[in-house]
Amino acid sequence: MSPHLPAASPAADARRLNLLSCNILAGGSMHGYGDYVTHSWRHMLPNGKRANLDGLARVIGDFDLVGLQEADAGSLRSGFLNQTQYLAEAADFPFWSHQPNRRVSRLATSSNGLLARWQPDEVLDYPLPGRIPGRGALWARFGSGADALVVVIAHLSLGKVARARQLAFIAELIGQHPHTVLMGDFNTPARSKELDLLYSRTLLGRPEDSPATFPSWRPTRALDHILVSRSLVVERLWALPHPVSDHLPIAARVRLPESMTAPLS
Repeated sequence: MSPHLPAASPAADARRLNLLSCNILAGGSMHGYGDYVTHSWRHMLPNGKRANLDGLARVIGDFDLVGLQEADAGSLRSGFLNQTQYLAEAADFPFWSHQPNRRVSRLATSSNGLLARWQPDEVLDYPLPGRIPGRGALWARFGSGADALVVVIAHLSLGKVARARQLAFIAELIGQHPHTVLMGDFNTPARSKELDLLYSRTLLGRPEDSPATFPSWRPTRALDHILVSRSLVVERLWALPHPVSDHLPIAARVRLPESMTAPLS
């Protein structure tokens, strides 16, 4: 049994999903707030990033669905490497998709990414509203009809006004679908009043506890979240002590209702 995952009975595994969400900072690493200034030049060069991705690949291989934020889609800072594809291949995920959201010439790009053990039946890209463009939501559907699993990966803005508009958009996107996972870097706590609109307009449940994920070197703030519909049972929610990026990855083990085993088998 992997040290990253809690034990589960074999009979119940077919109804469980192991989920992970991580803002990977384009494969960069941070050890303190001073690095944002003194090491800022490193974030524009590929130095050390592939080794960091290799370390992350050894961790994410334990999971069924992985959501990425700030994955470089192929620019100078990543050595023109599509980091979502690289992680998928390094961790043996047969299916991957990415959503480039922001490009700064040939220097840097930023994407959301999805790695999956099953082929999605549908994948859609949605730009999120905001005064400054460059944020998005990646939407994927596994299965069909009311028993389908919808997975949305998002990276919300730093500004509160922009986040409010983005959360309203995501709430409309998810609607009343009964089986949904929303994960990503929200830049706000899961129990903040900002998210009340999301909980009131969708069937997503408010988590009882949220592990701190930021900053990665001394986490004190819960900014990264995995939210699920009330039909899904979160058996465990935890942060992984993995040093890549300025965010820790957040993981969840989720139990599915019986009707959902077929679309994911």
